[in-house]
Amino acid sequence: MDTNDSITVEIFGQTYNVRGEGDPNYLTELARFVDTRMREVAAQVATVDPVKIAILAALNIADEFSRYRKQRDEKTEELSQRLSRAIS
Repeated sequence: MDTNDSITVEIFGQTYNVRGEGDPNYLTELARFVDTRMREVAAQVATVDPVKIAILAALNIADEFSRYRKQRDEKTEELSQRLSRAIS
């Protein structure tokens, strides 16, 4: 996908034209992921305000990402220590 190309995606009932590099299917997949998270949040909270739902979904996604990154860093450190012991 050229940077000038755009695709149309729908997130939580709103249509967006999104530009990006790479596979347009990847952008569609990301949009579906965000849409799913927003719908999950909407099913669990009392608000119907899409901005609040988007923020809560973003916090959930950020939390998941942060946990994943921390776990990855811990595994990397563990492997590094094992390698250092094996070399010594």
